Amino acid sequence: MSADLFIAGDWGTSRLRLSLIRGDQVLARAEGPGIGQTPDPATVLAAATADWPETTPVILSGMVGSQIGWVEAPYLDCPARTEDLARAMVRFRSGHRDIAIAPGLACRNLSDAPDVMRGEETQILGAMALDPRLRTGRHLLALPGTHSKWARLEDGAVIDFQTSVSGELFAALRDHTVLGRGLEGLDPTDAEGFRLGLDRALDGPHPSLPHLLFEVRSRRLRDDLSPAAALAALSGMVIGADVAGAAAGVPDLPVTLVGAPGLTAGYAQALERLGRSVQTLDGDAAALTGLRRLRQALDQLGDTGR
Repeated sequence: MSADLFIAGDWGTSRLRLSLIRGDQVLARAEGPGIGQTPDPATVLAAATADWPETTPVILSGMVGSQIGWVEAPYLDCPARTEDLARAMVRFRSGHRDIAIAPGLACRNLSDAPDVMRGEETQILGAMALDPRLRTGRHLLALPGTHSKWARLEDGAVIDFQTSVSGELFAALRDHTVLGRGLEGLDPTDAEGFRLGLDRALDGPHPSLPHLLFEVRSRRLRDDLSPAAALAALSGMVIGADVAGAAAGVPDLPVTLVGAPGLTAGYAQALERLGRSVQTLDGDAAALTGLRRLRQALDQLGDTGR
């Protein structure tokens, strides 16, 4: 691969995001449809990058490497380091471009169940590059999102991780149950309501989450909880339950949150309520930095990585 210019891409089910990069600079950005929305990824990529030098190599992560993607990049088993991920990338040519797709990770989690991630591994690599302290010792990384990930690191390797469907659960409860009726168009930003949700999820003894959730409805009917506060309380309950379950499994590790600021703020509030040490990194910056690290690792592998 060229030692200078390259294209970094996050290609998920619903959206393609590309950055033209030289060194630490992002020279241009482009977007396109998700991998789940196109039968011809090569044409989509060519159209999105038509104004960029045609021989620029491309590094992609996300669902583009899944069974529904462009070319399947099989999961890499944990423990895994940056160089392991680089070696496991699937590499091929499309038109005039060299393409490399990240493999994702698989493990047996703390519940001794199979678990997988695809795309978040680049954020983890980026987090370790942005904060070198994460490369030594033991740490817990939390990556909130549709399927939130809780990853354990040890001396720069991803040891294992656990997935929570917290984001998808909140969206389903909001959009498809009686709990979300009348809450359409609102954002879960009411501070008092969010604290109420955390209180109910974190202050024991308390009911399990399925028993707790209906309070969002009953408190509106009997305690005059406002719609905005009700939606925020629902968010607080889901996040609080996610944090409580994950934190209990690894009680002694400092936590680094990686994600969108609006989402990590709620997780940080929940973790701090439990007395956990927390720092936060921007998820987009971590993803882009992780793709840079994979690019550097591929350069170091040279032709032996093919």
